[in-house]
Amino acid sequence: MPHPRGGRPARPAARRAPPPPYRTRHAPIRPRRVRPATPHVNPRIRVVVVRFLLIAALVAAGLRLIQVQGLEAEALATRAERQRATEIDIPATRGSIVDRNGVELAFSVESRVLAFRPNAQRVETDKYNREHPDAPLSFDERTAYIARTIRETLGGGINEQELLDKLRRDASFIYLVDNVEPAKAREIQKKVPEINVEYRAVREYPGHSVASNIVGVANWRMDDPDPEKHNLHGLSGLEILRDNDLAGTPGRRIVDTENDSGVVIPGTERDVQGATDGSDLELTIDADLQYFLQQRVADYAARVGANSASAVIMDAHTGEVYALANDKSFDPMNPGGFELKDMGNPAVTTPYEPGSVNKIVTALSAIEYGITTPDAQHRVPGQIRIADRVVHDAWNHGTQTFTTTGVFAKSSNVGTLMLAQKVGPDRYADMLSRLGLGQRTGVGLPGESPGRVPPRGQWSGSTFGNLPIGQGLSMTVLQMAGMYQTIANDGVRVPPRIVRAKINPDGTRVEEPRPQEVRVVSPETARTVRDMFRAVVQKAPNGNSGTAPAAALTGYQISGKTGTAQQVVNGRYSDSKYWITFAGILPADSPRFVVGIVLDGLSHGSAAPLFHDIASFLAQRYAIPMSKEPSPFMPLVAG
Repeated sequence: MPHPRGGRPARPAARRAPPPPYRTRHAPIRPRRVRPATPHVNPRIRVVVVRFLLIAALVAAGLRLIQVQGLEAEALATRAERQRATEIDIPATRGSIVDRNGVELAFSVESRVLAFRPNAQRVETDKYNREHPDAPLSFDERTAYIARTIRETLGGGINEQELLDKLRRDASFIYLVDNVEPAKAREIQKKVPEINVEYRAVREYPGHSVASNIVGVANWRMDDPDPEKHNLHGLSGLEILRDNDLAGTPGRRIVDTENDSGVVIPGTERDVQGATDGSDLELTIDADLQYFLQQRVADYAARVGANSASAVIMDAHTGEVYALANDKSFDPMNPGGFELKDMGNPAVTTPYEPGSVNKIVTALSAIEYGITTPDAQHRVPGQIRIADRVVHDAWNHGTQTFTTTGVFAKSSNVGTLMLAQKVGPDRYADMLSRLGLGQRTGVGLPGESPGRVPPRGQWSGSTFGNLPIGQGLSMTVLQMAGMYQTIANDGVRVPPRIVRAKINPDGTRVEEPRPQEVRVVSPETARTVRDMFRAVVQKAPNGNSGTAPAAALTGYQISGKTGTAQQVVNGRYSDSKYWITFAGILPADSPRFVVGIVLDGLSHGSAAPLFHDIASFLAQRYAIPMSKEPSPFMPLVAG
């Protein structure tokens, strides 16, 4: 019979043979073994020893009981609780990102991931087969059934052989399929209890590439050692910059589970701390306009052969960004992934030398400080020496008479530098600062560049021969458009922004802080310069056409400026690679929008036709009233 303590079976006692009834006479008589005498023990001493041992045992047991129930009771209870209590995270739903009209640009949906423990399944199979030798299980047959069940449930997009290879891998744990609908996951787990199901969330971008360089992308992250932080987190764009607002805070609950199985015991849920969902972000952009701008910028860049292109559309008075586009974008929904180089936002991160678009600084200064008037005439030669350099106009001419309006509408480098000399470097440097150049706009997007304006103390003699014509300093397309927003807004610069409000989980709306407005010039100066720059799109005989008649839009007054800036190649300004720029206001007589455009790497060309197309779309989409009268003719040259 088995040993009562589970050890070796007790050996049966040996039976002694009964003595024979008699001994024969002839039988040999064996000598008797003499045993040593046992010393006599007093019975009273024996009783005393036994009593002492019993008392000692009782005392030891009592002390141990006191230790367990008293001194260690709390610690032991906590240890026992931990052995059967399980903490379960309650995930928080990531907030959505919507455009100014409530159109969803990014939102989250629940999903599940299927996982498996191959080595543990092998151990269980071997254990079962030892206990049931008459009806053994086959690991290979079972995994084949699992792979087939998953494929049949999820559809033809699942490769059954790849699943089978994973299921039979020599691994303790392996993920099988991502992004499974919760209902499908439940169906599979009901058929195949060995499958582990984990919560996931998937970020959806219904517009695909629309605003992808602004919104960015988020995915499920598990790289943090804290399991509470395993959730959707941003990788780029607003998804990463505003991750704390969007992510929310996960909750938790504690439940009791059965030993080993992990099955939750009903009715044991406690210490529930609810999850706080993330906030929604409402942007200033218009998704439809953003789509149009992305398509048109990409098409135009491809048609003219630009290396890259960026454009921005801003509200003339609030600085809100309605659209911000680059010729290259990415689709965060592309199952094949996307190129890292396409995830950036050059419109914000990549400054350039603006060229003649920057002549607005000289125009504002010259009018603000009373140096000239729009109709004043200037004798402008074909070239001018500034320090050790000679600067020419873009076309050959002798000394010619231009009006102040004509200097800027014809984009005369020489005439601009003549006016800048009268402004002086100190007042000019101050105007650059007031226009926000060399400073980040604070638009609310990651990686924004401040551009570069050389510090006033580092200017050499030739520096002031470059800056007024848009060379020797750099800016982003946002900063460039911001200069023209200033004159559109009667001399008040309003830094751009792209996030309009945060919508908390309880529905409360928190407006983003409005940027600090900066008075740059007087309203009269701003309106004067805005009117002067209408001549840039003027088409008139006798040399009175501006540089961008192609930007004109029938029925609307347009104010703007072209720019062409030499690029630096191998440390020197190139004569064949240029930045082509344009900034314009629609309509000039009652500003509603400001548009900025930059094209990279062209040998010639203009951005004016692209501005025309953008302005035309804006006028139709927002039903902008036509100007009450066409722009008046302005003389640009005299004699």
